[in-house]
Amino acid sequence: MLRSRSPFCQECGRCFDLEDLPLQRVEVERITREVVRRLQERAGAFGEPPKAIVGVSVRHVHLTRDALAALYGPGHTLTKLRDLYQPGQYAAQETVAVVGPRMRAVERVRILGPLRDHTQVELSRTDGFYLGLELPVRASGDIAGTPGVTLVGPYGSFTLKEGAIRADRHVHMSLEDAERWSFEDGEIIQVRAMGDKEVIFGRVRVRVSPDFKTELHLDTDDANAADLSCGDVVELVKR
Repeated sequence: MLRSRSPFCQECGRCFDLEDLPLQRVEVERITREVVRRLQERAGAFGEPPKAIVGVSVRHVHLTRDALAALYGPGHTLTKLRDLYQPGQYAAQETVAVVGPRMRAVERVRILGPLRDHTQVELSRTDGFYLGLELPVRASGDIAGTPGVTLVGPYGSFTLKEGAIRADRHVHMSLEDAERWSFEDGEIIQVRAMGDKEVIFGRVRVRVSPDFKTELHLDTDDANAADLSCGDVVELVKR
């Protein structure tokens, strides 16, 4: 499967195997994000277009407590590997295999914490082709009528009747940035990615919360189409 060239993602740690990430790179990305945050503040002060840092998201899963118990055993708790960019979220050391209707499996799919009240598998369209799934584009949590898959862990398996999606393009946005740039929660905007493969992404949903840091989330297919990597900067454009 094609991947963004950056070895680490966004809030996120979703892109690649985090065990392989040099500590020096972690610090570089932390500094980069702080620089971008300050540039965003300056841009607002000087009337420049609003910008967001890019987070590229590879396949990952969110689990319920029951699903985790089925996969890793009763009483098992997630072991934090690394805090994610969005506050309160983290990448766990635990991974699972995702098995589709073609009996093909994608292995070592990262579990993200904390646990949720529904189990959800976020894949790219390329992943769907490989697994034999027609994945709908949905907002996180909107899983009604979506395809099911089987998850396999070291203790056992867990079959979902629904829950496999392609995540919609979205921008997590802080309240401060939303007020400064006059964006509203749920608003649909465009995103302009500059560079050698300049692209304008349409139908990007804004999600505003006091718990968010401003960041664009794209899956690997979208990121590769625009030659984007984690830590790149894009412009946010009202439609």
